[in-house]
Parts: sequence; structure tokens; C-alpha cells
Amino acid sequence: MKSPIITNAMLRGACREQRAIFRKEWPDGAAITVRNGLRAVKLGLDVTWPIGYLKGDLLAEYERQKASLWAEYERQKASLWAEYQRQKALLLVEYPRQEASLWAEYEQQEASLWAEYEQQEALLLAECQRQIVYILVPLLRKQLANRIGGKS
Repeated sequence: MKSPIITNAMLRGACREQRAIFRKEWPDGAAITVRNGLRAVKLGLDVTWPIGYLKGDLLAEYERQKASLWAEYERQKASLWAEYQRQKALLLVEYPRQEASLWAEYEQQEASLWAEYEQQEALLLAECQRQIVYILVPLLRKQLANRIGGKS
């Protein structure tokens, strides 16, 4: 018995890219075989579309297995979500403690930095004032000497 064939005409609802891949591989159509089905998967073709052709018991079995897969997905997703929430809760508890420690360290280092700045600024100001004295004293002496000597 010859295997039924999937033709290009049967793929009218498929996207252009899928039809082009199919035509390139099977220009005269493809026999419905496991080998061709696996080749289609390897080529990246969507092989789920024939599900619509399933009837009666086959469709019921497909739906039963799909429901079972969905239930398992939902079960694992719920477990994954619960673990995510658990770890997030731990982080939310830990965050304020870590933040307080980091802030205290920052404040300590900033205070030390500020003290160093003030010390260096005081030295700079003292040197600046010393330099001003060296500049002003001779000028003041000259000014006063001129006044005392009658030269205003």
C-alpha cells in the first residue's frame, strides 16, 4: 500500500517560508512517513498542523496527552514560582541588613575622607595666609614709611 502524500496545495495556510522549505525538499509532495516527518522537523517545518486531521479516538488521545503535559507544566511552574518567591522573600529580609552595613561603611569612610579634606584645607589656608604675609608686609612697610616720611 502506497503512503498518502502531503502536497504543496495542502500547505496553503502555512507561511511563505514554510512552504518554500517544503517545496525545495519535496517539489512533488512528500509521502507521509516517519522518515519524512523527522526530516521535516530537522528542516524546521511545523509538523503540528496535521493534528486538525485527527478524528475520534486519535484526537481524544492527543487531547488527553496534551492535558497531561499541560498539568505537569502547571505543576512544575507552580513549584518554580514558589521557589522564586521563597528566595525573593529571603532577599527582601536580607536587603535592609546588608544596606545598613553598607551605609555604615560608607559613612565611616566618608567621615574619614572629610576629616582628611579639612586637614589639607587648613594646611592650604595656613600656607596661603603665610604667602599673603610675605607679600603684604613689604607693601605695608613701604606704605607706612611713605606716610611717616611725609609722602602720602
